[in-house]
Amino acid sequence: MNVLQRISAAVFGRKSYNVVDLAHAAGLMGVPAAAGVRVGRVQALQIAAVFGCLRVLGEGVAQVPFKVMRKTGRSIEPATDHPAYDLLANQPNDWMTSFELRELLVWHAALCGAAYCYLVRDTQGRLLELLPLPPGSVQPKQAANYDLTYQVTGTSGEQRTFPASSIWALRGPTWNGFEGLSVLQLAREALGLSIAAERHHAHVHKNSAQPSGLYSFEGTISPEQHKTLRAWVEKEFSGLDNVGRPMILDRSAKFTPFTQNGVDIQHLETRNHQVAEVCRFFRVNPIMIGYSDKAVTYASAEQQFLSHLVHTLMPWYSRIEQSANAWLLTAADRRAGYYTKFTERGLLRGAMKDEAEYLSRLVERGVLTRNEARELMDRNPIDGLDEPLTPINLTGSPTSGADNSTGAQNA
Repeated sequence: MNVLQRISAAVFGRKSYNVVDLAHAAGLMGVPAAAGVRVGRVQALQIAAVFGCLRVLGEGVAQVPFKVMRKTGRSIEPATDHPAYDLLANQPNDWMTSFELRELLVWHAALCGAAYCYLVRDTQGRLLELLPLPPGSVQPKQAANYDLTYQVTGTSGEQRTFPASSIWALRGPTWNGFEGLSVLQLAREALGLSIAAERHHAHVHKNSAQPSGLYSFEGTISPEQHKTLRAWVEKEFSGLDNVGRPMILDRSAKFTPFTQNGVDIQHLETRNHQVAEVCRFFRVNPIMIGYSDKAVTYASAEQQFLSHLVHTLMPWYSRIEQSANAWLLTAADRRAGYYTKFTERGLLRGAMKDEAEYLSRLVERGVLTRNEARELMDRNPIDGLDEPLTPINLTGSPTSGADNSTGAQNA
């Protein structure tokens, strides 16, 4: 059953699903870059900096709790009764977890410009499942009256058009409002140079990391002798296993090197520069993918990690929240106070000291009750801890001013 048949079956209530795989979609072979290599999705993912940036973005979004909330007056609580709650917080479909779906959506949106999910609903419009669609299989189209539709291509090549209400579109930066800008296309030359530099460096090591040059001797040789001599040199003196072996020549032969080695052509400098270039396109601090200069200290690294949350992850949280509010919740839901929310506090799970200080300050200032803090730590409530604390320096009485004046007078 292809994706279009699956979607049609889901619309009519059937529950027999298969994973959609468009691994051979257009774009995998890549497009030629000025560096002389082809750049496509497969080639881009083989670049360590690209893979690292996508992991940082995907895991940074996926590891934080994502829930449907409901605000009623001044009361805010998880909307566990909403159809989208379990899909976003736990299991969006029959074969994926919430972590896996959100990670996948960020990878698609960050690299290809947009991520898409088909919204499976029952006859009453109740949301049942979120089915991810490969970016290469979806083409958004906007009519003259600004109505948006999505043309989806199945594995069999069959195409079908769906209204905007049937697709959850998570777009990255966009130029026209309905198509995301593809980093894969915009960064093609930077990615191509990264691939070319890595391949060239590999070839240098393949040839024993030694310079090639001119092998000459007196007299002339026949084509057959030339072929034999070339094969002998490549067999005996090329490759890493032959590094350092002396070359023995006869007939007054000379070997004159004339090609620069890896140090001379600054391979490492070029490759390090490309790491920074890739990170600029993804807006990821290089230290987050394991690259930093010697000037980074522990204190500055801590601030860079905080900067990563504020300037890299927070925009993604807002982008996904607003997209989910628009396409997963109805207008009636939003009017009733429903909304989606990332809980950034989830990033403190691995830092017990930071989490303890965070909760302690909120409890001491009366922002949280002690039982609310225990709930955030997944612990059961304790009787008598439901009242907020009031700091002593914030308490006062109507007669406190009179007492102070009296004291001043007595002094």
